[in-house]
Amino acid sequence: MRKLSLALGALLLAAACNPSADTDNPAIATNEAVAERAADAPAQGANSFTEDQARQRLADAGYTSPSALSQSEDGTWRGQATNNGQTTDVIVDYQGNVATAN
Repeated sequence: MRKLSLALGALLLAAACNPSADTDNPAIATNEAVAERAADAPAQGANSFTEDQARQRLADAGYTSPSALSQSEDGTWRGQATNNGQTTDVIVDYQGNVATAN
């Protein structure tokens, strides 16, 4: 009886560990997943970026001279920065996406 229980347990464990190719795993940062997250920028949510990190995200996106950066109630960093000689309102969301304010 014990061998039967162990065999059944092993069979159930093997079945549970079988990965499916059709399973969507959002933890894997594929190009498609990154594009999907960026499509809805600026995303609202609790932001753990510091002001310096938000400035770095702006610099990485090609913006210079960020000013008046402050964290808003929706969790985004908002301020102004220059890109291609134009000063514009910018937003850095909790995912690190950079967007312009309308």
